[in-house]
Amino acid sequence: MAMGSLRSGGGDDEDGLDATPMSEINVTPMVDVMLVLLIIFMVAAPLMTTGVPVQLPKTSAAKVAQAQKPLEVSIDKDGNPFIAKDGFTPETILPRLKELRAQNPEQVVLVRGDRDVPYGKIMEVMGLVGQAGFTKVSLIAQSPGGAAPAAGAANGATK
Repeated sequence: MAMGSLRSGGGDDEDGLDATPMSEINVTPMVDVMLVLLIIFMVAAPLMTTGVPVQLPKTSAAKVAQAQKPLEVSIDKDGNPFIAKDGFTPETILPRLKELRAQNPEQVVLVRGDRDVPYGKIMEVMGLVGQAGFTKVSLIAQSPGGAAPAAGAANGATK
């Protein structure tokens, strides 16, 4: 069996093959080159962000204070307030909050409330926290993904 030309057409060149230009671009080699460049930049980028190597001097200065753990005020499903795991009544929690405020005026307070507690009850407790003088107050909620908050709940509060 004789081997014929793979190209179809009619014109003859000096070598006997049709010389019509190819109208398609082969993208595969370009993608390969781009992926190799991407890998090179991914490896090289962290190396370029390092600073100049220096020998740091030693000092006797005190270390920078670490962030303090926030104060957690929880409200269980019955509407009873708690500081950490200590139970209080709405009348007795205010003096304790004032004591804690006197110890650390910059303390962050996180308020956690059971989902079955009326919104008004949570706002009452937040008002008591504000009356005690705390200015950095936040509410804690469960994320939509279902992950539990970092701290454990007291007496059946939300998970």
